[in-house]
Amino acid sequence: MTFDELNALSSKELHDRAFHHAERHLDVKFFWDLFEMLPVAEAAEGNVAAAEGDILHPRHEVLDAVNQEPKLLDAMRPVYIDYLQKHPDA
Repeated sequence: MTFDELNALSSKELHDRAFHHAERHLDVKFFWDLFEMLPVAEAAEGNVAAAEGDILHPRHEVLDAVNQEPKLLDAMRPVYIDYLQKHPDA
């Protein structure tokens, strides 16, 4: 899919497609990269307390990755689009 086609998808759809592809291909690096990015994405969305909590308690980051909040999904759009462009079979 082109950037414009991907960008037209909802944040939830991008998330679901990227996660499905990464799970199917056991792409641990994708999940590790998300794990590292989530505190920054949360802070960018104004949720500094959650970002600080994620740094201190990584378990929260894993839960955030699974139970995405709409604002966090929106903050992660560029990551999902980039991943999906690199994996056209996703």
